[in-house]
Amino acid sequence: MNPTISIIVAIFNRRDELFELLNSLTHQTDKEFEIIIVDDGSSIDLKPTISNFEEILKVKYFRKDNSGPGLTRNYGSRRAESEWLVFVDSDVIVEKDYIENIKKNIVTTPCDAFGGADKAHKGFNLMQKAISYSMTSVFTTGGIRGNKNSISKFQPRSFNMGVKKEVFEKVGGFSEMRIGEDPDLSMTLWENGFTTAFFDNIGVYHKRRVDFGKFSKQVYQFGCARPILNQRHPNYVKISFAFPTLFLLGYFVGFLEYYILGRGIVLALYGLYTFLVLFHALWVTKNISIAGMAVISTYIQMFSYGYGFLKSWILINIFRMKPEDAFPKHFHKK
Repeated sequence: MNPTISIIVAIFNRRDELFELLNSLTHQTDKEFEIIIVDDGSSIDLKPTISNFEEILKVKYFRKDNSGPGLTRNYGSRRAESEWLVFVDSDVIVEKDYIENIKKNIVTTPCDAFGGADKAHKGFNLMQKAISYSMTSVFTTGGIRGNKNSISKFQPRSFNMGVKKEVFEKVGGFSEMRIGEDPDLSMTLWENGFTTAFFDNIGVYHKRRVDFGKFSKQVYQFGCARPILNQRHPNYVKISFAFPTLFLLGYFVGFLEYYILGRGIVLALYGLYTFLVLFHALWVTKNISIAGMAVISTYIQMFSYGYGFLKSWILINIFRMKPEDAFPKHFHKK
């Protein structure tokens, strides 16, 4: 039996990125799928962009008030007609065999949900490639977002994630979380006895943020979300989640050691880490400019995520604040 697929895209304002995503979907070797685009209250009109593809692709377009990505995806899933829901971010590009490989994997690998890697396209600018390295490197995330060999129990992420529609409905879809809603869904699936899988041949090209300031804000929010996720899913807490915070605190300890004791042992370790990141990024990207920016984006990622995690952990565990009170912008009432 050939699995049926609905691709669901929650979008806010990314008109140019949407055009590139839809354009990549026109080149699919398997054209049996539908696309559901849900405009989450954009300030610009996306309909003209979508109309360019209505005669080529099976597209359904909906517009609603802003509620964040999770609830917007839920809105789209309720309007899907297929057996499988495939969620992709609006700033990704897929290869021409994306749909074909998804269907092959579903048939050969029994699972209730799946995900794939994200990577940098050759056409991305240098900063995008540097940020992509930081988000997928073994020296930052352990490679869990882009390397099958680094994965023990895979948490599909909403930039490239598929779920059986009936399973998605049984667990209630995405939660009210605006940030971290995808690992929240993955762990909810596990808690209800459902299985997840990693497919290494359905990677997407993920643009991410295009400057360091936006990237810093994004990973800071990810850091804030992690202690909330730990509270919601205590059985899946890992000490590695706190590594960026330890990295941040260790950096300040290194400066104190240097200025108070006149020794630079700790800072020397950070120097070694910097060299390893630079060397590895150069080996991976084959570009010294990207490698140099990758060092910067790596430190931004570690510091911003680490600070967000520390702040969130203190507010939730020391001050005993409810997550929705500590970070009201991270939640939306259903």
